[in-house]
Amino acid sequence: MNTPPTWVLAITYWLHMLATITWLGGLSALALLVLPAMRRSLDEESSSRLLNQLQNRLSWLGWISLLVLAATGMFQMSSHPQYEGFLNIENNWATAIFLKHIVISLMVLVSAYLTWGLLPALNRLALRRLAKKEVDLALASRMEKRERLLLWISLGLSVLVLALTAWARVA
Repeated sequence: MNTPPTWVLAITYWLHMLATITWLGGLSALALLVLPAMRRSLDEESSSRLLNQLQNRLSWLGWISLLVLAATGMFQMSSHPQYEGFLNIENNWATAIFLKHIVISLMVLVSAYLTWGLLPALNRLALRRLAKKEVDLALASRMEKRERLLLWISLGLSVLVLALTAWARVA
C-alpha cells in the first residue's frame, strides 16, 4: 500500500476533528443548553421561531460535517496500516471501524428523518399556530417529544462513535 505524505494525513485528521467538533458541539449545545433554556424562558411562538432558525443553521452544518467526515474518514481508513480491504474484519481495529460505520449509518438515518421528516412537520405545526389555526395539541406534543428523543439518540450515537474511534486508536 502506498502511504500518503504526512502533511496530507495531517490535513485530513484536522478536517475530520473539525467536522466532529462541529457535529458533536452543535448537538451537545442544542440538547444540553439551548432547548432546556428555551423551553423555560420563551413563550411558544418565540420558542418556535428560535428553534426553526437554529434547526435551519444546524441542519446544513451537520450535513456538511457529515460529508467532510465521510471523505476524510475513508481516506484515513484506506491509509491505515491495519486496513486490509473492504469488509475484511480480521483484527480489533477493523472490528472497531466496522462497528463505527454501523453507528454512523444509524446517525445518518436519524438525521435524515429529523431533517426531511419530523422538522418540516413541526414547522408546519408552528405555522398553523402562528396563523391561529387549529392544531392537534396531542400530536404536537408527541412530535416535540419525538424530536427531543431523537436529538438525545443522535447525541448518544455520536458519543458511541467517539468511543469506537478511541478503541480503534488503541487496537
